[in-house]
Amino acid sequence: MLNFDVYLPITSPTLIFCVVLLIILFAPIIMGKLRIPHIVGMVLAGILIGQYGLNILERDSSFELFGKVGLLYIMFLAGLEMDLESVKRNSNRFLIFGLLTCLVPLALTYVMSVWLLGYSQTASFLLGCIMASNTLIAYPIISRYGLGRDSSVMLSVGSSMISLFLALLMLAALAASYGEDVGITFWLLFILKFAIFCGVSIWLIPILARYFLRRYSDAVMQFIFVLAVMFLSAAASEAIGVEGIVGAFISGLILNRYIPHVSPLMNRIEFTGNAIFIPYFLIGVGMLINVRTLFQGPHMLWIVFLIAFFGTFGKAVAAYMSSLLFRLPKSAGHMMFGLTCAHAAGAIAMVMVGMRLEVSPGMYLVNDEMLNGVVIMILITCIVSTMMTEKAAQEIVIANSQQPMANSHHANEKILLCVKYPEIAPQLLELAIMMRSQSKDSGLVALNVVYDDDKAASNRERGLRLLEQLQQRAAASDINMQTQVRLATNIANGIKHAFREVSGSEIIMGMHVHTEVNPKFWGDFIQSLYNGLNRQIVLTRFVQPLNTLRRIQVVVPSRAEFEPGFYRWLERLGRMAANLDCRIQFHGRNESLDLIRTYLTNHYGSVRAEYTYMAHWNELPKLAETINDDHMFVVITARKGTISYKNALERLPNELMQHFSGKNLMIIFPDQYGEAKDDSMTFTSAQHQEESSIYATIARWIHSKRK
Repeated sequence: MLNFDVYLPITSPTLIFCVVLLIILFAPIIMGKLRIPHIVGMVLAGILIGQYGLNILERDSSFELFGKVGLLYIMFLAGLEMDLESVKRNSNRFLIFGLLTCLVPLALTYVMSVWLLGYSQTASFLLGCIMASNTLIAYPIISRYGLGRDSSVMLSVGSSMISLFLALLMLAALAASYGEDVGITFWLLFILKFAIFCGVSIWLIPILARYFLRRYSDAVMQFIFVLAVMFLSAAASEAIGVEGIVGAFISGLILNRYIPHVSPLMNRIEFTGNAIFIPYFLIGVGMLINVRTLFQGPHMLWIVFLIAFFGTFGKAVAAYMSSLLFRLPKSAGHMMFGLTCAHAAGAIAMVMVGMRLEVSPGMYLVNDEMLNGVVIMILITCIVSTMMTEKAAQEIVIANSQQPMANSHHANEKILLCVKYPEIAPQLLELAIMMRSQSKDSGLVALNVVYDDDKAASNRERGLRLLEQLQQRAAASDINMQTQVRLATNIANGIKHAFREVSGSEIIMGMHVHTEVNPKFWGDFIQSLYNGLNRQIVLTRFVQPLNTLRRIQVVVPSRAEFEPGFYRWLERLGRMAANLDCRIQFHGRNESLDLIRTYLTNHYGSVRAEYTYMAHWNELPKLAETINDDHMFVVITARKGTISYKNALERLPNELMQHFSGKNLMIIFPDQYGEAKDDSMTFTSAQHQEESSIYATIARWIHSKRK
């Protein structure tokens, strides 16, 4: 009979890594069939293979290293994914619900731990901090029902941020003070050191981020820079006596606006963490759990019941109390409770901190029964959260008589990206990603048009290489982009023919960069293109990377609201500002600004928008004085013969060259009705025409009232 104990635990590094990868691969598959979050599956797998289970693997130095990295990664991603602008706009409600959902479970759990479980005050406070925080484990359900902008969902997301941050601060104070003389001098010194750390981080990290991201566009270098900032911040926080997870969380908050959620960099950060570091950490946590303690009798079941019940009950009290206070419907209370009652990786991260706090030689603040109780609590709360959120989402959809479908202005969306110069092609792709719809699989086509001359073969090869590089960049953001190299005797006609073939909705292209070869502002073919195509065309010139922009300044001509393409360019700029998390300022007549304000408020409420009256187009030179290097200047222009066209637009190329040289620039030619000279394609779909007509009717009514 074979004795497998001779071969266990596995010591070969190759086999150890192979076993870990198999767990990472199969745990989500198995847990998905059971409708259990895969985070719990990773922990259970760690229990199974650890020394207290089948003893397949030993918790060696690799689990210590990757576990530490995964722990920091969890907190860093939590900071990166926070929607800071939503918190600012609804600060009062967020603060009230955030404090309630943090303090009520903390107080109930603390009292329960001291009176019913007999834990020490510090252990009870740690358990209270764990129950005060929560993880939005059920948020994918919200995305499936299209309720991301529902008020109860926004409140839940904002309160989760606040409760997590407060719990981390209390945990940091507990860890820093443990085993020390905690008199008034200690606390004053602790607050001073923490304030200095936060101040230096807020001042230094943005400077480093802007400097590095502006000068280095290499994907690997940017990724390594972000990780270096995270670990440096974590190390600095540990140096002042605060847990490293707090430093990682703060660095994520500060880098939040420099790493757009739809960018390839964010995709790489999430992929690396979710694929390796975080699963490694969760498996290592499972290996610490002594599964035999679960069968020690009813005492362990009593502990699990008390921890899960009082923490979940506290979240329910906070959610329903807030819904009554804010006069929200009952379904909103169900939603707020469902989203905020779950605990996952954050709870494990905090209990791990307690496992390192030594009460006495060989005795730690968190014992095996508390660790096991927290792990089982995670499983219970995740199941409750999933069921409550699903139920609440269905109730809200039925009550509002809405279905999770895309808005009509997302219909017929396929962006044609015209690229020629390798130095600006990656930035054009990033702009297209910022402007495309994220709620559906909207199309993206990259086109390179080559003159059909003696150099066509070599130019075509260069075009293919350029498009291959762009396709790899698009794949890094999980975008399936089509590519096409086209031979043409006329570049403008080649673009128009390709546009018709792919049924495009708009064009994004760069302004020519080799002015020493062609000093004309529009280049050789752009004027022919916008005169011969009645679809939206976006021309751009980049001076610095998109993710370092702080403000978008938009100049809107009078009567722009009467143009059929008014809402399309407004939608694209709204997406861009939301993804970049930067301010956007509109300059124009009050008639146009009123409609813009209404549209952004209804569709992009989190965007920080400003509106400035501009009486006449002649004010452009004066406006140039307010455009900084980290601003994007956007000009909404018009084709000759359209309702918003004016003679002053004839001077636009000269004014842009004279006053806006060296600035980030974007020129937008909006959609037009009818057929162009060389364009047999009608303006847009019936849905788009209908919504544009509604906007035009509203604009005429406002204009008549003002008169």
